[in-house]
Amino acid sequence: MDTYTNLRAGEKGAYLSIIAYIFLSTLKLAFGYIGDSQALRADGLNNLTDIIASIAVLVGLRISQRPPDDDHQYGHLRAETIASLIASFVMIYVGIEVLLTAVKSLFTTTHGNPDTLTIWVSLFSAVVMYAVYRYNLQLAEKIKSTAVKAAAYDNRSDALVSIATAVGITAAIVGLPIIDTITAFIVGIIILKTAYEILKEAIHLLTDGFDHDILERVKVEAAHIPQVREVRDVRGRQHGSLMLLDVTVAVNPNLNVRRSHEITEEIEAYIRTIDEHALAFVHIEPYDPKEMIICEDDYHF
Repeated sequence: MDTYTNLRAGEKGAYLSIIAYIFLSTLKLAFGYIGDSQALRADGLNNLTDIIASIAVLVGLRISQRPPDDDHQYGHLRAETIASLIASFVMIYVGIEVLLTAVKSLFTTTHGNPDTLTIWVSLFSAVVMYAVYRYNLQLAEKIKSTAVKAAAYDNRSDALVSIATAVGITAAIVGLPIIDTITAFIVGIIILKTAYEILKEAIHLLTDGFDHDILERVKVEAAHIPQVREVRDVRGRQHGSLMLLDVTVAVNPNLNVRRSHEITEEIEAYIRTIDEHALAFVHIEPYDPKEMIICEDDYHF
């Protein structure tokens, strides 16, 4: 599949998350009121905020599919990374809310008496969200989508929150509400840690960060090609799910155009073994050791 086909496939994960969150938030809020469980109602409200994150991912994937135009010569693929950035912000908000709720519960002297049915609702929700997480994670790895991966991690966090809710409800029923607080703290920290990892990756990509190991591999491979005298520069950046690489090599100035072109094709072919959808720009320059000597002499005053 090409890059744009992958983006369209990624929409399935976003739609699945939205449908799951709408269903589960409705279920949790309804049974939260029926079963007198404040924890389940809070979890339902949490899923309502997750709908926003999933919609942001969907919008980002849609915008990424727009073709290049006068203002975006490389297309709109970075909208996908921005979508994962927004998803991380939502997760940070949810994580902070979970921690604040845990702190407030320490000073709560009255606790409800929830119905045992609410425990099963929480566990059912955890199973559903874990299944959605596994689907989205596999999809993200297949299409190399940062936005879908962010949605998957958000799904996993919600599965953990639902498990924590079940533990908290159980603790409230048996008269040990402190377990709910401890579990909430742990889940809140996990959510914030996951959000930080997504945020860090998104900022890294948006600031043109790139895997140094890939650049070194390309540099070594290009240097081994016959008639390549020098690898002068290898640069890379990630444009959404599309890898862009710029390679500059020097060859004998008397080398004919056909052989020079073959060298560029060899380098491009190797880059495609790293990522079949990568876009490589290989620039050929004439090699002249005297240029290096002159250049060095120019800096002697």
